[in-house]
Amino acid sequence: MKLVKPSLDWKEQHEDYMEEWGFERMVPSSLDFTGFPSYEEFLSALEERAQGKGQWVPSSHYFLVNNMNQIIGMIDIRHELNEYLRTIGGHIGYGIRPSERKKGYATYLLQEALAKCKELNINQVLITCNEENIGSAKVILNNGGVEEDLFITEEGLMKRRFWISLN
Repeated sequence: MKLVKPSLDWKEQHEDYMEEWGFERMVPSSLDFTGFPSYEEFLSALEERAQGKGQWVPSSHYFLVNNMNQIIGMIDIRHELNEYLRTIGGHIGYGIRPSERKKGYATYLLQEALAKCKELNINQVLITCNEENIGSAKVILNNGGVEEDLFITEEGLMKRRFWISLN
């Protein structure tokens, strides 16, 4: 297993990954290239997002790839928090392809993301999940998460907020 940065080399695997999600909202949504005229334009927009241009905060994006070069999961690491991320999104958004869930990949992916956060000198990492997403809450707890509170969005969605200390 390894983390790789999105590139044109991964286009077909990325398409396959997204197809498996179907009509379900893909997580992290920052790696959903629906609506872009080409994959190249998606990669260009992702690079602008990574640099924190426009409404975005600086971020890093990775695919979790297995030994058969199949994308198993994806991660979006936000280097800083704005008001929205402080209450709802957190530092890290991650997802595992539906057919590969419940195999320990999410725990591994979050562990790798936390190592990247440490490299970025993010010592206190905020991670959120929907209240009903028990699997994600377990992944966060397994990686040292301490639940702070429950936040209710304007839409009435309940978000659990966890902090992980990397000191």
